[in-house]
Amino acid sequence: MKNYITKYKFGICAIALSLVFPSCEIEDIPDPNNPTIESVLENAGIPSLNNLVTGTEAAMRIDIGTYYDDVGVVGREYYRFSGADPRFTSDLLGAGNAVLDNNTFYTTRPWNARYRAVKNANILIASANNTNQITEQQKQGYLGFAKTIKAHQLLMNLTLMNENGIRVNVDDPENLGPVVDRAAALTAIAGLLDEAQAHLQGAGETFPFSLSSGYEDLVNTDPKDPFGPDDFLEFNRALAARVAVYRENFSGALQALQGSFLELNTNFNKGVYYTFSDASGDIVNPLFIGRNAKGELRLAHPSFVADATPGDDRLSKVALRDEPATQSGLTSRYDITVFSSNTDPVPIIRNEELILIYAEAKIQTGALLDAVSALNIIRTGHGLLPYSGLVTKDALITEMLRQRRYSLFFEGHRWIDLRRYNRLGQLPIDRPGDDVWVSFPIPFNEGI
Repeated sequence: MKNYITKYKFGICAIALSLVFPSCEIEDIPDPNNPTIESVLENAGIPSLNNLVTGTEAAMRIDIGTYYDDVGVVGREYYRFSGADPRFTSDLLGAGNAVLDNNTFYTTRPWNARYRAVKNANILIASANNTNQITEQQKQGYLGFAKTIKAHQLLMNLTLMNENGIRVNVDDPENLGPVVDRAAALTAIAGLLDEAQAHLQGAGETFPFSLSSGYEDLVNTDPKDPFGPDDFLEFNRALAARVAVYRENFSGALQALQGSFLELNTNFNKGVYYTFSDASGDIVNPLFIGRNAKGELRLAHPSFVADATPGDDRLSKVALRDEPATQSGLTSRYDITVFSSNTDPVPIIRNEELILIYAEAKIQTGALLDAVSALNIIRTGHGLLPYSGLVTKDALITEMLRQRRYSLFFEGHRWIDLRRYNRLGQLPIDRPGDDVWVSFPIPFNEGI
């Protein structure tokens, strides 16, 4: 079976919609184009399984705007000004007596959205395991895809909750597993990615399904070798490398990178992306806000520009506004210009991050000159001179974190990076009494 990666809009088919929004109910109508969940779980064919793949990929995008606002505002990458909701400048920044609320949108929506996607993946796993209408290789392809996405979605929730932990075992909605701490959750996520790796290695040369154009960078240019499990495995290993550095397993990160799409060159934007469109039935990029907007704003923290090295082309990620914007005692003159339209893709993981993971792992395993070489790929690729500082572990960690700050700006990393290295105290406090949070609280509706 020949399969090519294709662009498509996420249509409102009944199966995809029902899995993205679990509160919706599916009527038991004998319509082969709109199967019930029960029919998908019992001897599903490839069309039904492929609907589940589409629904799972669609669900990954739900409420990512709120997720990015959480990590970006707490991490002092940017301000989120809203005429409708002051909590972006109060709760998230710890203004006065404000604390993070366990029963409001910035906590519950990202948590619920990620577990919706996990539910989709679990249904796909159960369905692929409970059908005789696919080959063993096709089954392995579905399982490899589902477990990779499930691991990614769990990692996003853990990123917010940190030491408060997450539920990893949610296979049975009527009997949820316990909330486990950060270390246990990372171990489980790494295990899921390794399980997915084994599935993908047994999935043959092609998938029985297509994915969005967000994966097209991984396509081999040889038309006789279309996108397949080996290409998706590079995404899986890229995520495994990210998880490995979070676990401080730096030799494991280097090993994972060997199977990823890492290229030690300036092909920085090669990667995997969320995709969007303004077509009917799809959604647009929730992070895009046009230049000089009013009302709803995302504005670069002034320190991003003030701390930059002259000549750094990554300053093009922001632009001077015609007039400064002010709210709640906070002011910025800089719009974020990472996206130029509401249909631009949003990176899940890019080669530039992989180079920086490589540099970090080399620092931590004592190969300091290799780390300098990798950091210089980043520096010179953005118009800076090669690194000329001390070649010591501590100095290179500081340099690596600086390059991650500018290379991965507006991609949801700075808060996590400084937290990993116990450097949250380096984040700027803009108003007396503001706080820098370490973790988000477990949502109230979890009953914990």
